[in-house]
Amino acid sequence: MYQPYPQGDQPPEPSQPSPPGPPRPVRTAVLLMYVGAALSAVTLIVTVLSFHTIERVIRNASTTLTTAQIHTAAVVAVTVGVVESLIAIGLWLLMAWANRNGQSWGRIVATVLFGLNTLFLLLGFTRASASLSLAFSILVWLIGLAAIVLLWRKESSEYFATPRPPR
Repeated sequence: MYQPYPQGDQPPEPSQPSPPGPPRPVRTAVLLMYVGAALSAVTLIVTVLSFHTIERVIRNASTTLTTAQIHTAAVVAVTVGVVESLIAIGLWLLMAWANRNGQSWGRIVATVLFGLNTLFLLLGFTRASASLSLAFSILVWLIGLAAIVLLWRKESSEYFATPRPPR
């Protein structure tokens, strides 16, 4: 005889109802965070591909550096850019995961990181930089702004206030 449930005729009862999934503003914010991570990956690729251009800019900016020093300075600049991009990608993905799962700390940390990004963007206006790079930074900032606004909407706040079972 076939028994659909090993305990008898009744299906097993769930121990706790699962909390509701994220509302649309949180889902959209998480999607924007994935876009931010993708743009950071593009920055990483462009930085690596720009090595010779960076080397040429350093060579043109200094008449006292040797060829080896110019090459070393370009390697350092590209390495710093790659590390910054990898950290940015990791933070975008961590914030997407935390906010999608309703972790209230994720919303707070994302807001603090957005504040830091705003400061860095403002500093970017004070130093000489390529206009394309600055435009790209503004685009990433706008994506972050949209995500933060969505994370602090009423529906989002209700989602983050819902208790979650410990993992």
